[in-house]
Amino acid sequence: MFERSQIPAVTPAEVDADKAAQGQVHLFDVREPDEYRAVRAQAGGFLDLVYNPELAAEVTLQPIRRFGFDAAILFSDILVIPHALGRNVRFVAGEGPQLDPIGGEKEIEALNVADTAKKLGPVFETLKFVKKDLPAAVTLIGFCGAPWTVATYMIAGRGGDDQEAAKIMAYTQPQLFTKLIDKLVESSVIYLVAQLKAGADCVQIFDSWSGALDSFAFEKFVIAPTKKIVDGVRAQIPNAKIIGFPRGAGSLARFYASMTGVTALGIDWQQDLAICAEEIKLPLQGNLDPLRLFGSHETLRDMISCMKRTMRGKPYIFNLGHGITPQTPIESVEHMLHAVRETGP
Repeated sequence: MFERSQIPAVTPAEVDADKAAQGQVHLFDVREPDEYRAVRAQAGGFLDLVYNPELAAEVTLQPIRRFGFDAAILFSDILVIPHALGRNVRFVAGEGPQLDPIGGEKEIEALNVADTAKKLGPVFETLKFVKKDLPAAVTLIGFCGAPWTVATYMIAGRGGDDQEAAKIMAYTQPQLFTKLIDKLVESSVIYLVAQLKAGADCVQIFDSWSGALDSFAFEKFVIAPTKKIVDGVRAQIPNAKIIGFPRGAGSLARFYASMTGVTALGIDWQQDLAICAEEIKLPLQGNLDPLRLFGSHETLRDMISCMKRTMRGKPYIFNLGHGITPQTPIESVEHMLHAVRETGP
């Protein structure tokens, strides 16, 4: 049932709840650190790499050549949107992304949505390069950051677990915060539509910090903007396949799934896979804790077997519950893939 030869590629049709074949498991998304670092060194810096179509395409294709995944995900970053809008974005080695914090009305008004497609042109060129060299059976996935998550970085100037600065602005200056969210929605629609036109088979919306909000704010700042993006993309590309990933959403994930219009739902490792499979009537993606790859091969194999039993007969994209960490042993990735692809529970 789970042999590699029986696992077709993730295609737009297969992440459609009405067309997904039952019992299919799909695999994608990992980066080989040494190969990636060599290309990054050649580029000179992270954003230099993102905006170099030939090198970004090479990094996108590396995992496909090494591991034979069923889909490739575009090499880029969620913060290219604020960069395209005119904000100063930089990636500091050992510290992660940093931005000049935005807070005033004049700064938000100055965000230039009209330049989104022009400034992100190199990303669309990357997609074209990847599509040309990608095996026909391998799906190409584009993505963007969700407005709430991107706004948290723009307001605080960095990432963080509590998202305090963004929440304070949202609660004390709701009109100003909504104006920022609206600009991010508009820019994200432009970005995703252009990715789909450049060759992406489907796109994913990453809301990495959605778990920081209470249920009322979640509906206003996560569900509503995501729905606007989905509707905006489909107004131009009616059959667009869109995966939503509200990390940390917990029990609110089922409302996200039913209210946003996404085609499939990504879930993190804190979700109970069996409950999600029962309550959420969409294809699911993810759920394996990335740090499971640091444990023993036996424990990892047992965990994967449990996930396979849980999702037997249901449309499911096997993936981690968030990004892989740079220190992950490559042999663990290989063992994980073997465990997923082998027959049996």
